[in-house]
Amino acid sequence: MIKSMKPCGLALGALLLAAAPLGLSAAELPEKPAGFGVRPLTMIVPFGAGGGSDQLARSMAKAMEEVAGLNFQVVNKPGGGGTAAIPDFMLSPGDGYTVMEHIDNAISAYAKGDIKENPAEDWTPLCMTQITFSQIYIRGDEDRFTDWNSFLEYAKENPGQASMANLGKVGSMELVVMSQLQNALGVKVKQIAFDKPAERYGALIGGHVDVLFEQPGDVRTFLDSGAMKPILTFLDERPGVFADTPTHKEVGADFDALTRFRGFYVKSDVPRDRMEYLAAACEAGFKTEGFQAFNEKKYMNLINSYRDTEGSVTLINDAVDTYRAVYKELGIGK
Repeated sequence: MIKSMKPCGLALGALLLAAAPLGLSAAELPEKPAGFGVRPLTMIVPFGAGGGSDQLARSMAKAMEEVAGLNFQVVNKPGGGGTAAIPDFMLSPGDGYTVMEHIDNAISAYAKGDIKENPAEDWTPLCMTQITFSQIYIRGDEDRFTDWNSFLEYAKENPGQASMANLGKVGSMELVVMSQLQNALGVKVKQIAFDKPAERYGALIGGHVDVLFEQPGDVRTFLDSGAMKPILTFLDERPGVFADTPTHKEVGADFDALTRFRGFYVKSDVPRDRMEYLAAACEAGFKTEGFQAFNEKKYMNLINSYRDTEGSVTLINDAVDTYRAVYKELGIGK
């Protein structure tokens, strides 16, 4: 687990040390609680279809169905930068039949005071299954700028006009990282909010925005086809698969970039035996060949992305402290 954390960010080096050992297989699942799983479970996704959260939720639902014999109905409820789905989740019965996939935006929203629910107390994290870094992308056929340096020059020549497709929730990981980058480099990029991933991606490919802020696994199809190209990586060092793309630190932005993490939650009033069974199913599902292939395809194998319930609580609490420190530094929030 994470023992310490720099106050200004969730560094990948620290996250590499935070993983709990994986030891549970499908054959070692505890006995299914009496009367549980006799009807389909609902998995709420707080973002639109096709994005990283949706892809993860459907892959994990399939894996948990495989190992635990459960059936899931995946329901997308986008809006509010991921917060619009929370009331429905909180109104659901505490019987274990409703699972919510969510990302670090829930943690940042709690740290900022936008939601009252503490993800480490009012919810119980079953597991975290993805931790990753972000990048900035341009179109593959873009000719006004072709790399970070030429985009930076373009942005400085057109202050406030260079546009980026992003999530729009103030205080979110995406906007915090971009605020830190702009402050460090003295540049202004206009942020345009899109809750639905397909709209963000379409805005870039269709030429409605100049760049996109996203995680590489979410847009791998576009990267492989050449429709998108990374020009900046928010990571301390270049990963081998993006050896030609500079990091934010290499271009002069000396801060520890926040990361994206995604996991699965139930309400804290779910009976313990059902909660523990779902957590065990999540761990066993993570280990399946199918889910491991999915994570590799999404570049989620570059760091150790799994956290059990205890490790997830530690990750969340550290993230809350980190966001509050960043908000104080940037003058965001209460």
